[in-house]
Amino acid sequence: MSAERVTENVDGLHWFKSSHSGSDGGDCVEVAAGLDAVYVRDSKTSDGGPVLRVGRGVWAAFTALAAGGPEA
Repeated sequence: MSAERVTENVDGLHWFKSSHSGSDGGDCVEVAAGLDAVYVRDSKTSDGGPVLRVGRGVWAAFTALAAGGPEA
């Protein structure tokens, strides 16, 4: 799997959080889809914390594995 920390400005992205996340904060991540990558950040530090950029193919493989469990 390949991911890298983003150094460019990502303010123009539309970020969203899972509907399974509670409204009281907690341990949540936000994701945003770019043209060539998916971006991931911690929702608690969304105002300037680190952002990871993951290729779309890698993200698709990750979500397929997460949805199907270890046998996917």
